[in-house]
Amino acid sequence: MLKVFLVEDEFVVREGIKNNVDWQSHGYEFCGEAGDGELALPIIQKEQPDIVITDIKMPFMDGLTLSRMIKEKFPWIEIIILTGYEDFQFAKEAIKIGVSCYLLKPVSGESLIREVDQLAEKIQEKKAEREAAKRYEDEMQERTQYDKRDFFNKLVKGGLHASELIEESKKIDIDITALRYNVVLLRVWSSKHDIGEFSNSVVKIEDGIKKIAEENGALFFDFIVEGIALLFRGDDDNDIKKKIDKAVAQMQALFGEYKHIRYFGAIGQPVGRVTEIHTSFDWASRAFAHMYLTSENGFLVGSEEGLRPENETDILSEVDPQHIDRRLVKRFLRGGEPAEITFFLEEYLNNIGNNAIRSAMLRQYIAMDMYFCVADFLENELGLSRKEVDEKVDLPNSEVLADENKTSDYLLELLELALSFRQNHTLGRYHDVMKEAMTYIAEHYAEEELSLNTLAAQVNFSPNHLSAIFKQETGQPFIKYLTDYRMDAAKELLRRTSKKSNEIGILVGYKDPHYFSYLFKKTQGITPTQYRNKGYGDTEE
Repeated sequence: MLKVFLVEDEFVVREGIKNNVDWQSHGYEFCGEAGDGELALPIIQKEQPDIVITDIKMPFMDGLTLSRMIKEKFPWIEIIILTGYEDFQFAKEAIKIGVSCYLLKPVSGESLIREVDQLAEKIQEKKAEREAAKRYEDEMQERTQYDKRDFFNKLVKGGLHASELIEESKKIDIDITALRYNVVLLRVWSSKHDIGEFSNSVVKIEDGIKKIAEENGALFFDFIVEGIALLFRGDDDNDIKKKIDKAVAQMQALFGEYKHIRYFGAIGQPVGRVTEIHTSFDWASRAFAHMYLTSENGFLVGSEEGLRPENETDILSEVDPQHIDRRLVKRFLRGGEPAEITFFLEEYLNNIGNNAIRSAMLRQYIAMDMYFCVADFLENELGLSRKEVDEKVDLPNSEVLADENKTSDYLLELLELALSFRQNHTLGRYHDVMKEAMTYIAEHYAEEELSLNTLAAQVNFSPNHLSAIFKQETGQPFIKYLTDYRMDAAKELLRRTSKKSNEIGILVGYKDPHYFSYLFKKTQGITPTQYRNKGYGDTEE
């Protein structure tokens, strides 16, 4: 029910309008009245009526001033001006302010309700359009996440000027200006699932992390598959540290509610320029590589003095140089990202011992062990034959083993090769997942409840992981693909049937006819009726 508010200084006129019109039977709530604009304004702010009827000439604050102030704060409120003065200047001013109509006194209840009814239709249309726009904006959040991810990659890659980064941030409605910055990287997964597979608790935790980030003034970004990056901003290093410490404590409390959850976080070093954020990210990435060197949960700080555990609690196992743990390499081969190879290898070697790579004997042992580890991974986990492994993977020769730099290069190339094979192997798996996803969309697109989350649950992937795969495989976000699929189905029905627009909307997954019409025009540039009238096909039943 729409709300009507009346502002009129003449008591008799005010009482007549209030009492001589049966507002409720016409579908309106008479929500209040006032004798002048000054008294009316605070009540209007509280009640936020849909329609304000106001006299133009009043003491303390006249109707035009009141209208101007209403429109500045509540542009959606429709205003009817009443006056006994036939002054064209008033009419011009009222139109300029955005007043809906201008009625001369005395006005009958019948003519007033007629104007209110016309405004009500306009209000309902605008309200439906605002709701449709809001729903569209919410549904397009997935695309926004891609834009944010691309922006974060630009931030941490380095090479752009501050003005370029600030301009890029404006495009996605992000304010990155601050005196100090620091990056925190985080990954959360369920011990009951492989990384990337679906877990409702992980989805809930991610929502919790977003709230914690917002509360502590940090920007939330998707980072690699199943990874999260938080960009903290502050006035000085102490301010940044307080925010991070508080956020870490809140996140650990959140994780503690789920006994099966594993997590690992890495904290960079604070920097003073937006163009230096990549340096903070590099320190965080170095610490993040230790995720593959420990089976413990925790946050690790990357620092000039060397990596140290957060809160001085050692969360990393010491690795005995005599017993290099091949499981650590296997863990990285299974879940690591190409961008993490350099940092992982450096920290892996440092964990063995700072001078391990300088020892010819230990260098040979490390290289051979890494070779056998990669060969075993390719053969037993990716399914390559022994012959294929021998053809693809070179043994470390004497020239490689003679120089520590060449050995390091060999190890890097070995890990890059292994992850490249894993990527190709995974793409085959992704192909099957995408085939299942596409089939599901084709069978369920008419269900309004179909979403990225429901599809992710169907294929047993986390929403974030599926979103990344979907974009990789189709070149567009899931919601864009689904919208295009539904619009194509709607156009087919418009061409080949005479069904009404609202019926077609329901058939392609939109129960709300206003939203279907809004979305069709938004994506196709014309309304469903205009599309049909262009003469595409026949209109048989």
